[in-house]
Formats: sequence, C-alpha cells, structure tokens
Amino acid sequence: MILLTILFATSITFFVIRAMPGDPVETMAMSMLQSGTDYNEAYEKAKAMLNYDPDKLLSEQYVDYITSLVKLDLGDSMVNKRPVTEVIASALPWTLFVLTLSIGIAFTLGIFIGMYIAWKRNTFIDPLVSVYASVSGSLPDYIVGLLLVILLSTNLKIFPARGAYSAVTTPGFNIDFMISALYHACLPVLTYVVTGLGTWALAMKGSAVSVLGEDYIMSARARGLSEKRIRTKYVGRNAILPLVTSLTISFGMLFGGSPLVENLFAYPGVGFYLNQAIASRDYTLMQGLFLMITMAVVSANLLADLLYSMLDPRIRTRL
Repeated sequence: MILLTILFATSITFFVIRAMPGDPVETMAMSMLQSGTDYNEAYEKAKAMLNYDPDKLLSEQYVDYITSLVKLDLGDSMVNKRPVTEVIASALPWTLFVLTLSIGIAFTLGIFIGMYIAWKRNTFIDPLVSVYASVSGSLPDYIVGLLLVILLSTNLKIFPARGAYSAVTTPGFNIDFMISALYHACLPVLTYVVTGLGTWALAMKGSAVSVLGEDYIMSARARGLSEKRIRTKYVGRNAILPLVTSLTISFGMLFGGSPLVENLFAYPGVGFYLNQAIASRDYTLMQGLFLMITMAVVSANLLADLLYSMLDPRIRTRL
C-alpha cells in the first residue's frame, strides 16, 4: 500500500507540475529578453542550457521519469545544476532543525496548557486560550513571521532577520557555529510556535475533557487515588493518544518546510528551494522535493499506526 500510494502521488505530481502555466525553457527565455536577446534565439539557448525539450510527448517524459526513479536517480536540478539528492541533502537538515524544535516546543507547551485548562475548567485561562487559538490559527505563518521581523529584528534588533548562521562563523561541529545557528533559528522557530501552540492546546483540552467523563476516572477517585496520579496516569496518558496521529503527521509534513516562511527569513531549508523551484519551473527539483514529502507523510502515517498500537493496548492485534 505504501508503494502504491507513493507511485500514485508521484504520478499526480508529475502531471500537475507540467499543467502549471509556463515551463522552464519559456521562463528562462523570458528572463533573457531583458538583455535584448531575440525570443527565438533565447528559447533555443534556454533549451540547450536546461537540456530539456518541452515539445517531447508527455507520455515519453513520464516513462523516462519513472524509469529513472526505479534506478533511484532523481536527476539534476535544471537551475542549480546540481543533483537533486545533493540539494535535498543540503537543505533537509536546516528544515528538520527548525521545525523539530518548533513542533516539540509547541506540542509540549500545548499539552500542558490544554491539560491544565481541562482540569481547571471555568477559569479565565480557558477563554483566553480559545481566543488566542482562534486568532493565531487564522493568521498565515508568514504574516506572523513578518510581524516578528518588524518587532524583534527591525525595531528592537534582538534577533537577526535573515540567514541560517553568521557569515563570520565557520560551518562545522564547533560551538560558535552551533550558537550562531540556534540564534538565527529563533525567529523561524518562534513563528511556528506562535501559530501552532493554540491548536495543540485546544486539541489536548478537548481530548482531556472527554476522558474526564469516563467511568474509570470516577472509579479511580472512588478508590482514593491522588489527584496528581489520576491527572498524569489516567487522564493525561489516555488524552494524549488521539494527538499522536496529528503529531506524527506534523513531523511528516515538516519535511516539506514552509516555502513562504523560509523564503521570508532566507533560511536555506527545503521550503526555500521549493519556492525557488516553483518560481523557475525547475521540474526535476520540484519532482524530487515532492517525492520526498510524499514519502515522509506516508511513513509518518505508518509510524502513527505502529505507535498507537504500542501506546494503547486495547487496539493491539494478536495472531
């Protein structure tokens, strides 16, 4: 099923990409016109530079793509002139670094906040979190990022606005580079945390409230168990189960990064290169990035199923 899902998604992506207005040759030819080059001359020159023939039958292009894919060959980026695997390998660590921190912080804080407002209902925090979740959930993450840049970078000058690390540091496993990378990641991480925290809190609150009405909670109280043990062992452990699927899928989706946010911060992650590939109609790079995202999401769904059966003995299957 995983292989069929990946093949189906990859095929859809292949045809959708080519259904977009324009193609890489035309895009490059149009950029050459600014220097006064004749359109036909620019078009032929772009075809030679990109090594791509837009007049080739779509079915033949698809067969060539699937054949290369079976050989684990993603091809070379049309614009960057680098192997697609090399581009992904250079961009993926930055995306994973930022979004793992973001999801980890937002999920952890959201779990604790949601658990608290479910346990201590009818307090002022409950409507406050609901309003915050409604506002933050309706704002696009790139708008929040832009506001943070204006406030914390341009006005207060606390954090850098662009880049993944300082230009004066040497990339590698050294303290200066790690501190610089963490410092430059603060605004992107804060952007994702601000937009995701309220959603996790409300999800945990709803799940915890439904668990509080179960018979085994009243039975635990009747047996005289402490409130702390009931809250952690009975309510928290069972309430977090429905969120496992959302968390694993979120980790799967993070492989795609966020093109708008990473482009805003000039952060060299997957989303940054995906935005460049879409703008220049770099078919090979788009195909490689979308394939990686598809594989990550499908694998995350499988992981969710496995983890759910491990965390909840009630749904385990036995031969």
